Amino acid sequence: MSRWKRWRMSIMLFLAVLGPGFITANVDNDAGGILTYSQAGAQYGYKLLWTMIPITLALIVVQEMCARMGVVTGKGLSDLIREEFGLRMTFIIMVLLVVVNFANVVTEFIGIADSVQLFHISKYISVPLCALAVWALVVKGNYKDVEKIFLVASVIYFAYIIAGVMSQPDWHQALVETVKLPERSYWHDTNYVYMTIGVIGTTITPWMQFYLQSSIVDKGVTVKQYKASRLDVIVGSFFTDIVAWFIIVVCAATLYTHGMRNLTVPSDAAEAMKPIAGQYAYILFAVGLFNASFFAASILPLSTAYTVCEGLGFEAGLDRNFRQAPFFYWLYTGLIAGGAAVVLIPRLPMQAVSILSQVLNGVLLPFILFFMLRLINKKELMGKYTNSRWFNIVAWTTAAVVVGLSAVMVWQAVGPAVMAAI
Repeated sequence: MSRWKRWRMSIMLFLAVLGPGFITANVDNDAGGILTYSQAGAQYGYKLLWTMIPITLALIVVQEMCARMGVVTGKGLSDLIREEFGLRMTFIIMVLLVVVNFANVVTEFIGIADSVQLFHISKYISVPLCALAVWALVVKGNYKDVEKIFLVASVIYFAYIIAGVMSQPDWHQALVETVKLPERSYWHDTNYVYMTIGVIGTTITPWMQFYLQSSIVDKGVTVKQYKASRLDVIVGSFFTDIVAWFIIVVCAATLYTHGMRNLTVPSDAAEAMKPIAGQYAYILFAVGLFNASFFAASILPLSTAYTVCEGLGFEAGLDRNFRQAPFFYWLYTGLIAGGAAVVLIPRLPMQAVSILSQVLNGVLLPFILFFMLRLINKKELMGKYTNSRWFNIVAWTTAAVVVGLSAVMVWQAVGPAVMAAI
């Protein structure tokens, strides 16, 4: 077989499995992630760009393990947890996941309302319409059609790359700060440490692991396609963090440079850069925020419905209709309707709700990583596809760092209130 024919076959195989890893990684840049990256650029300029390298490595390690379990076992993560750890433990995890993911869904609808209000459209119009569109997208579609739409939504993240170029940053400084640690003096700034934790800690969330593995199983990816599936995860991780890098850069080049340091919601970044970077950069940032929020508002309820149904033994999947998988579709519908309804509450403390969702993610994440690492190393389950010694070292180290960062994030968010109560 000629070299060109081998390359062509490899490319076709990659395109055949492209989707789960690329989509899951990109949803990581949701409304909460965009606010975090925007604050990093606005408050510290280019000085937090170095975090993009460990973020990318951590994301690849954790997502690759999920992809591998999916292709080898043909089962979702919650399904494996039930089989290996029992129904009682699975039920507890599922309840916690529904609570955590509902808070995340609310945050995504906050992002939708926030972005659309930049164009002077009331949330009482935008949120119900978008909730209906999100619901119809999945309920009326099938897996292949929905995946294509999600892939298109992933491509729209290029808006942030274009906005970054339009902001005319100091490219030399940005590239230098990406590969070197900041000066020692920065580590004496507690807010800088907190911001560092926030940027790294927003990378890996509990729902991502369940969605990735379930979507790989739903797509029918097999062991023969494992290498292409792994490449899907790696490409998705690099792309999503390149987008995150540009979000920090555009806010550093505009907001930080002009002394605009305080953001409370993601749209603050777009609003503040309007007179600085021009109308087009403002529109691109706002469109990117809407796309990210709408995208995540579709994926999060879908991920939750997949996970709970697999874990508790209900029928699930986009290639089944409402009659074949009623619990799957009713849970999906309830999460969307409930999330949208909460956002419509007058004078809702949006920033507090967004912070709460990140705290809940941090609380649940250690348990999910523990189950993943136990499962991936079971010989009778994974056969020759268990972690190697070196991969285990990297994986456990990654898990320990992410868990530690999540613990610090939780303490930073609730610690002052606890201390005041004491």
